[in-house]
Amino acid sequence: MQPIKTALVGYGLGGRCFHAPFIANLPQYYDFRMIFERSKDTAKERYPSVQIVRSIEAILENPEIELVVVTTPNDTHYTYALAALEAGKHVVVDKPMTITAQQAHHLIQVAKEKNLICSVYQNRRYASDARTLQKVIKSGALGDVWYFEAQYHRFRPELKNSWKETAVPGSGILYDLGAHLIDQALHLFGIPQTLVAHTEMQRPGTEAIDYFDIILQFAATRVRLTAGMLVREQGPRLQLHGTKGSFIKNGDDPQDMAAREGILPSDPNWGLEDPSIYGLLHNDEGKQIIPSEKGDFGLYYEIFYKHVREGAVLREKPEHGYNVVTLIEQALLSSEQQQVMPVSHLLLPVEYII
Repeated sequence: MQPIKTALVGYGLGGRCFHAPFIANLPQYYDFRMIFERSKDTAKERYPSVQIVRSIEAILENPEIELVVVTTPNDTHYTYALAALEAGKHVVVDKPMTITAQQAHHLIQVAKEKNLICSVYQNRRYASDARTLQKVIKSGALGDVWYFEAQYHRFRPELKNSWKETAVPGSGILYDLGAHLIDQALHLFGIPQTLVAHTEMQRPGTEAIDYFDIILQFAATRVRLTAGMLVREQGPRLQLHGTKGSFIKNGDDPQDMAAREGILPSDPNWGLEDPSIYGLLHNDEGKQIIPSEKGDFGLYYEIFYKHVREGAVLREKPEHGYNVVTLIEQALLSSEQQQVMPVSHLLLPVEYII
């Protein structure tokens, strides 16, 4: 094996919890060399062998670095990813890929021109609930799915001191949680025909969208995606209804909370859901509890390595990131104009692999 020499740009919540632990946990695949941490040395405590640098130039000018992972505020994704591509590096950029479709399209063009890989970190494809959902659909136990609903509700009336809740480009939960939900819908059902959305700023003092409700109409499937910060009783996390039955799933994948608590992916219980939140399948054969699949965000990095070194299929394609950002823009326009929008300008054909 030839590990990919890797640098991480940003060591906030995303870098600290959702990238660095998985890169470091795969030393057979990744040679973790550098972290761009602007003013602190927090990363040094956990990764003493990794060089901490104070500028992006220190990474881009290092001829040994092959891969740059960008996990910084949304409005910087395009700038850092473009700089890395122009420096001849492969790029993994956190979701959302960029804050405009035009920026995402430009990154795709540059990557193709330079024969480099640009991938979007859609780690929630490898969450326990998402993997279980995919298994249930593929089993045929639901028949043809005609309705899917997914939510990321929270109850947090108070505001945080975070750029995500200020009036900066790319802030708010539509770009944050919405990027996950939209990608999941596209991943499961392909390309929608129409979209209608409603967004709000509900909490006093907030400067960014903190509630959205999006309905996507596919050829034979209606999808509702919603998230809000004022939902104490959250209800089912996922609902699937088909011609043969229904699948209802409560609770959330445990990886997010575990990562925030400092638990590492090497923990033997990593990604295992509590049986109390296993999903319920109800079809002609009766009701049964479906044990959740093991979640593992690290699968993203395993698959990415196999693409780079072995030529395997790249599952998280840059076109997928472009399509998500395009739908976010169209959702904002739909909410503003209060009308159903025909979905347009998505990149086709794009293979979505379940």
